[in-house]
Amino acid sequence: MAYFGVQGRSCPDISALDEITERFSSADGPGHWDIASCKDQAGFFNLMAIAYWSSAEQFERWKQKSQFNIWWNSTERESGEYGFFLEIVSPQPANFETIFSDRSSPEGVAWLAEEMSGEMYEHGYWGSARDRLPVAQNNVLRGTRKTHSRTASGKRIVLSGSNNLCLIRSGQDWSATQQEERQKYLTEVEPVLHEGMDFLRDQGHTVGCLSCRYMQVVDPKSQVLAEKTFGLAHFTDMAALERWAKSHPTHVAIFGGFMRYVKELNFNIALRLWHEIVVVPEESQYFEYVNCHQGTGLLRQDSGDLL
Repeated sequence: MAYFGVQGRSCPDISALDEITERFSSADGPGHWDIASCKDQAGFFNLMAIAYWSSAEQFERWKQKSQFNIWWNSTERESGEYGFFLEIVSPQPANFETIFSDRSSPEGVAWLAEEMSGEMYEHGYWGSARDRLPVAQNNVLRGTRKTHSRTASGKRIVLSGSNNLCLIRSGQDWSATQQEERQKYLTEVEPVLHEGMDFLRDQGHTVGCLSCRYMQVVDPKSQVLAEKTFGLAHFTDMAALERWAKSHPTHVAIFGGFMRYVKELNFNIALRLWHEIVVVPEESQYFEYVNCHQGTGLLRQDSGDLL
């Protein structure tokens, strides 16, 4: 799972990702990719291509064959108006889980799957995500607090990983909603969700969240914002994510608002929800930031902003 980012004080045009996305069609390219954008806590715009490969080996072959490595490592990336970043996690199948409210609408890593299961029993109670994660059945997945950085050059920073880092991408698709449901979602549910994501973005260090981006999907052909959003967050470990989800006022408000929404619509909703959770060992992570501000992604927790 590779997250390619372009960052600027003004919103980058989608063409700023062309040097990356045009290479996706070359040999050993990703099985699926999305484009999304957000504004970070420093007021910078971030445009990202999020791509999924079926194996780390295929990804490495793609980087070489497409000459991405040559482009990425060029000193030209270290100057100009844009910053660039690359955040990579390479989990084994036992280290991730993904779940959907509508099995006919795959997202993210599910595009690489051969099939999708039916309804699951491990859902709808606190701790169910851990019960769905195969590796968690015999491992508490305790994480470490910080990563360590080394500077490859003045404008290039590489971060090493931290054990059992937990990444969640949790999405909402309201494109199929109509009238009353759409109004309720946009005026009652989404603002509360947005507030919770802003908390994790700005104050997440108080609950073990190292980075959070609340992103909106961009259609790569029309370049129009789609009616899809997702939170993309890194936590020190799965326990930190679970604590925030179960008891923090911001997530309690999100959960409560959604339950009211569902009940008021008599459980007949067109809103589609999904998420993927990944728990990754230290050696299966790679983070590099080029010409980016110090609050970008996981750089922030390495720059002294976290306790």
